[in-house]
Amino acid sequence: MTFKCRFLVVLSMHIAMVSGEYPPRWGGIGSVVYHLAGHLAQRGHDVTVITRTHKQATPQQPGVSVLHVPWLKAPMAFTRSYGKHALTELRRLHQVKPVDVVHTLLPLVSWTAKEYLWVEENIAPVVSALNGSWIGEREGMKLAARHNEAATWKNPNDLAILLTGGYYAKYEQAGVEHSSVSVAISQSTRREFEQWYKPPEDWVCETVLYGVDHKVFRPMNHDHEEEQLAYEALRKSYDAADEAALTGRPDTETPLLLAVGRLVARKGHRTLLRSMPSILKQHPGARLVIIGRGHMRKTLLRQAKRLGIAHAVHIQPGMSFEQLALHFRSADLVIYPSYYEGQGLIPLEALASGTPVVTVDQAPLTEMIDEEVGGLFACGDHEDLARAVNRCLDHPEERTSQMEKGRQRVLDRFTYEHNAEAYEAIYASLFEG
Repeated sequence: MTFKCRFLVVLSMHIAMVSGEYPPRWGGIGSVVYHLAGHLAQRGHDVTVITRTHKQATPQQPGVSVLHVPWLKAPMAFTRSYGKHALTELRRLHQVKPVDVVHTLLPLVSWTAKEYLWVEENIAPVVSALNGSWIGEREGMKLAARHNEAATWKNPNDLAILLTGGYYAKYEQAGVEHSSVSVAISQSTRREFEQWYKPPEDWVCETVLYGVDHKVFRPMNHDHEEEQLAYEALRKSYDAADEAALTGRPDTETPLLLAVGRLVARKGHRTLLRSMPSILKQHPGARLVIIGRGHMRKTLLRQAKRLGIAHAVHIQPGMSFEQLALHFRSADLVIYPSYYEGQGLIPLEALASGTPVVTVDQAPLTEMIDEEVGGLFACGDHEDLARAVNRCLDHPEERTSQMEKGRQRVLDRFTYEHNAEAYEAIYASLFEG
């Protein structure tokens, strides 16, 4: 199908982004859409985001309009409910201000094949971003369960994915088959869709790994008095404040370890806690901070007590971006033991902050992290996790090099400026010829 743009694509487009998450929902997709929309607007495009209603105020950005639609507050089913209302709003928007490109954020919007075809025929070409898959989520939960993570039935959302992920995958299938272009957020995610969704032979799929906000997530500036005082207060609050730590030297004997992610089974927090006795045996002054919301907090605290490591473990709820960024740049090492990700932004936020990362030796994490900027361990193996962490802590000079290389890797490849440029080129390609 050939589309005609109303004016020069390279100069300006009206892009409708259909996303089930948008601030104040600061999930991975919400954060990406917020920053990507803002950077596309900075490049001269009009962006309208169609998202779910929320009681809290939505942050405003120049050139970005946000439309809210109702949705059914039920696990998984909300994607279909939201999708129907978003489609109605998209029709109305197109009548008021013609849309040039429709950018859907899967899997949080569920449209049927008939609905995709209608949008392509009557509104604009569809670019569907593949942010992981329901089948991948389900398989990640099964893998986590085999490694004795928390029971899925304790979390209604996880249980819904486990029981209905196969059913809702049909909406992803429709997006793959009936969008003008699919964009996988990692090579690993692209392979998932090739394996489990069997796309048509003429499938057009690009791969664009998301970036991070390198201005918010940045290295520590020990010469800035106010920032240094905040850093010292944070380190002291976690009992990780020997002289070396307070001056930012990597040879500290009180290393601060940080893990960020929802407190759900597939994030691997129980595996991380099992690694701590071996880490503390070699580095008794180490302290672990886990930041995240979820149903597993009490479970993790009980586990830490049973393991005899409660004195060295702190679990914090969600916090502002400013406080989260301070934690990233104040830590000596970020640990990311997740069993499944479509991409995973936490490791990049760590690298941008000048903090090395220890993570699972499997894709898509290995598309971002290697031993040049951190360490890798076998999935689900807590002793190998301890080995990787201890190795990083045992080589402070090497960690200094990893800090510098990690930050540079983000600036070279993983920023929202890169993302906006890449998506602009994908949009423009739809109108060539």
